[in-house]
Amino acid sequence: MKALAASRVGQYERSVRALGDYYRAVELGLGACFRISGSMVGEPLGRRKTERETFGVIVFGSDQGLVGQFNEVVVDFALKTLKALPGKPEIWVVGERVQARLVNAGLAVQGLFTVPNSVKAITPLVGRIQIESETRRAHGEYSSVYVFHNRPQSGALYEPVCQRLLPLDAEWQRGLVAIRWPTGNLPEAMGGRAEILPALIREYLFISLFRACSESLASENASRLAAMERADRNIEELLEDLRGTFHRLRQSGIDEELFDVVSGFEALAGKPFPPKLRSMGLAQKNAQKA
Repeated sequence: MKALAASRVGQYERSVRALGDYYRAVELGLGACFRISGSMVGEPLGRRKTERETFGVIVFGSDQGLVGQFNEVVVDFALKTLKALPGKPEIWVVGERVQARLVNAGLAVQGLFTVPNSVKAITPLVGRIQIESETRRAHGEYSSVYVFHNRPQSGALYEPVCQRLLPLDAEWQRGLVAIRWPTGNLPEAMGGRAEILPALIREYLFISLFRACSESLASENASRLAAMERADRNIEELLEDLRGTFHRLRQSGIDEELFDVVSGFEALAGKPFPPKLRSMGLAQKNAQKA
């Protein structure tokens, strides 16, 4: 299991790096659309959330244990962040362990997704999440979507992060507009902005969810690997203590048998045991007591 966790860490980290070029292409396309149209999309200016508004929340965790504080860290971070946000959260979770902790914290969980067990299983999961999110937003149930997950750091460390997927951040959009086109040929929106922009936004959401899931899985397996290494060290220390206790008890039993032989000899022979052997036995007994 330890070797499996180690191999999966690299597998999910490579999947995150592989998204880099595709994510860059989507960013360039979005920036070109914003530049061509001269306007951006997102939350209307001046609009503020009220306490009655509902927003979507997706929390990535684990289905299995032996992951240290992995689930506790992301749940505590999500609770602290959600408390500062106005409105009512509608929560969807990936992982049974996270669901149990959120329910224990008093939050209602609307849906549960199973944690994927491979990179190939991430795409179907992201597709289901997107379908559910789009359905809810189409019915006007909420307009904002937040994602919480753990992001791997150097070694076996990770940190909880939050990303607002929708509405698109205005500062982020201005940053895309400022990106310089990599070639001398200016881009052109084929088919019109009304068709291309929604498609690019869907791709952006897909990549963001895919990366969040991959980073969460990489953090989970890194945490599991660290927990198993700590368990191995604890087992080694326990075995060493047990071996020391066994040797002490064995030596004690040998000493007791030796003195029984000495006492029996003295009783049968009617004379003391040879002084040299007796002194050797007493020395061993005193050393054991010390």
